[in-house]
Amino acid sequence: MNLHEYQAKHLLQHYGITTPVGEVVQSEEAAAAATKEIGGSAWVIKAQVHAGGRGKAGGVKLIKSAQEAQSVASALLGKHLITYQNAPDGQPVHQVLVEQTLPIARELYLSMLVDRTLERIVVIASSAGGMDIEEIAATQPSKILQEVCDPLNGLVDYQARNLAFALDLLGDQVAAFSKLAKGLYKLFKENDLALLEINPLIVTTDGKLVALDCKMTVDDNALYRQKTLAELRDWSQDDAKEAVAHHAGLNYIALNGNIGCMVNGAGLAMATMDLIKLHGGMPANFLDVGGGASAETVTKAFKIILADSNVKAILVNIFGGIMRCDIIAEGIITAVKDIGLTIHVVVRLEGTNVDLGKQMLRESGLNIISAENLTDAAKQAVAAVSN
Repeated sequence: MNLHEYQAKHLLQHYGITTPVGEVVQSEEAAAAATKEIGGSAWVIKAQVHAGGRGKAGGVKLIKSAQEAQSVASALLGKHLITYQNAPDGQPVHQVLVEQTLPIARELYLSMLVDRTLERIVVIASSAGGMDIEEIAATQPSKILQEVCDPLNGLVDYQARNLAFALDLLGDQVAAFSKLAKGLYKLFKENDLALLEINPLIVTTDGKLVALDCKMTVDDNALYRQKTLAELRDWSQDDAKEAVAHHAGLNYIALNGNIGCMVNGAGLAMATMDLIKLHGGMPANFLDVGGGASAETVTKAFKIILADSNVKAILVNIFGGIMRCDIIAEGIITAVKDIGLTIHVVVRLEGTNVDLGKQMLRESGLNIISAENLTDAAKQAVAAVSN
């Protein structure tokens, strides 16, 4: 689960980490008023969306008057901001962050993430912070520094100092960086984060360290014990179908193809999508309905798939282990009748009472194709959208 920048900065402030003075607003009039409340002669306005690359996409603007703040906020609010991370549809901008500007001497990069291979939290830093950090990582990997944290000891003093020295920080900045980095590690652990990124971490002209921008991702598997953070979730930033599926207890990820997939089991779903691709088709989604799929679950899944106007056929691939195939077939038939499906539905069943399930599908009189096996199902689905 991603947090907005302003939400992440509130959390940083709670852990004693300095951020620019700012105010999040939802109207152009409030943006103009915020400049007066913050004070100063220049400000920055940032669109609040769950995507990186906002600056290059026009979502971050430097302004020098309340009138300009109102104009920029008007251009952003209510629109979709499209960046390289959320293309092609972009994400809606419902609020903007108005912040003070600061005198920048240097821009650094600092992040923490969980390395699944090492099973450790890794701290990554670079002296080349800013909008081109991805290019720096690709072309000058020697500028990317890292420290691997021991699960028991966490980020220890010497590791923080090593990074500070490698970043060419001097004097009091070394101690300030060490305190900041250890505070971030504490924040990361206590809030079950999967990613914490500060880009840039600036050094001001008077030598202070300030988190100018921040991105945070909370581990979805830990949300049951991070209830306060879970309440901050902005569902408008997710695909609408994914939001509906989440509330229905289904695992759904939207893709760009035209063959809808309904499968029970994540591994089987991946194999199904691979076979569709192998035979020349394009899956429209990943959808795992779980092992105990009922008629109600199947109906919800069909509706979510059909919310995608690109879907021209649906491939249902169910292994009837926990649930018998005849019960699954009955659920599919009921769902197709209730929804009034007009597109082809290809069904591959395997497991308990599979023959009875296939017979029920064949005798339903509906536009349902009962496939013999998974390969046959993939071929039938691809053929259905090709005709």
